[in-house]
Amino acid sequence: MTQAHIGVIGVGTMGSALALNFAEKGQNVALWNLELDMVDRLVASAGDLSARLQRCESLADLVTALPVPRTIVLMIPAGTPVDQTIAALRPLLSAGDTIIDGGNSDFRDTMIRTKTLEDAGLCYLGIGVSGGAEGARRGPSMMVGGTRSSYSHVAPILEAIAARYEGDPCVAHLGSDGAGHFVKTVHNGIEYADMQMIAEVYGMMRDGAGLAASDIAPVFRGWNRGLLESYLIEVTGEVLATKDPQTGEDMVDLIADQAGQKGTGRWTVIEAVRMGQVAGIIEAAVGARVMSAQKSTRERASTILVPAGTDTMIPVSEHDLQSALIVGRILSYAQGFEILAAGSTKFNWLLDFARIAEIWRAGCIIRSAMLDDIATTFRSQRLAGHLALSDHFIPMLTTHIAGLRRVVSAAALKGLPTPALAAALSWFDMIRQERGTSDLIQAQRDYFGAHSFERVDAEGSHHGPWHAG
Repeated sequence: MTQAHIGVIGVGTMGSALALNFAEKGQNVALWNLELDMVDRLVASAGDLSARLQRCESLADLVTALPVPRTIVLMIPAGTPVDQTIAALRPLLSAGDTIIDGGNSDFRDTMIRTKTLEDAGLCYLGIGVSGGAEGARRGPSMMVGGTRSSYSHVAPILEAIAARYEGDPCVAHLGSDGAGHFVKTVHNGIEYADMQMIAEVYGMMRDGAGLAASDIAPVFRGWNRGLLESYLIEVTGEVLATKDPQTGEDMVDLIADQAGQKGTGRWTVIEAVRMGQVAGIIEAAVGARVMSAQKSTRERASTILVPAGTDTMIPVSEHDLQSALIVGRILSYAQGFEILAAGSTKFNWLLDFARIAEIWRAGCIIRSAMLDDIATTFRSQRLAGHLALSDHFIPMLTTHIAGLRRVVSAAALKGLPTPALAAALSWFDMIRQERGTSDLIQAQRDYFGAHSFERVDAEGSHHGPWHAG
């Protein structure tokens, strides 16, 4: 192979897929991995693309294989492995070389690394890559953080491998240092919420209506032709229709109900709390995954905590279930974009929310038809508040909120858990309640801690007559 164009460090599932994507788009790729046999297996399985893949024996060999200024992509586990690899690379690189972290790194780590490396004359980009292995191979959505000048050097390469929506590459420079990884974190939080709400509706049909997975599959396939059209609804229909080749049973019924997570959903909730934002739907989804892992506790509780619900579920229509997901999705996007807005202000990123919605329209896990409406809304209307208060989404919420109410009510009476859908409904009712109940909370705080409160009929800070006489 002639001299490589780009280097990739880490050839696990995502790194391998991305390397093949680069190669397919005409890039010669230098590869290195701690376990070099993984590089050998990738090259051996690459077919015609193997001619564009170069195995490097060491980091030094990879650096030597690249022209100056070099571009090296890290596709390795977040945290210490990234810092260790950067430390090993730094003595080998020259001013103007670019390191790209394409993993799910904590955006705060990315901010520190960016400053350190730029002070040393190197370029550093933190890129959130969404779409899973298939997206990385065929075209991911990519959220870029770092200096615009650093991005300009690699933009043509990234645009070439990105997913496309009506010809528009789903990659964009979003802001400095950690902006890309921050946006990817929030993306993953929304992903958690969407998956959980879909699972809750599936549970309503399975445990409430007694439907088999193969009977539920056509419902999701039908929904994928309407307002809920999206990758996750499509995947759900396919998964529920799949039979186990060994037993002939519905595949999903043979899968342990213990969901894994890699931490980005938790990060979304943590950052929302730090910035004083509500992430109740995402938090409920994260909590549900945590509870799913506590299998032994749930097994024991199922025999001790006697169900208090009704024997039969109050009927809810397929339309109600669809409405519940429509409202839940709108509100989870709304919460996500509020977190993005808070982060943009706090870190002075000047995030373009319309562009974020646009690059999520293809390639990424949360891609959906609704994102086109969100992008249009942000471009056409300056939102003073929540996305839920936009001219486009108010009628949709008004039309479908009754369905969400019926679904959550029926689930509660039957004793079926719908934490994310219930959180969506609670948030909807909180933002539409002109007079809430925090007046009592303020009175309590003043009573036991003399924290003071504001009055509705007078300016200034006040205390109550709680302890007089």
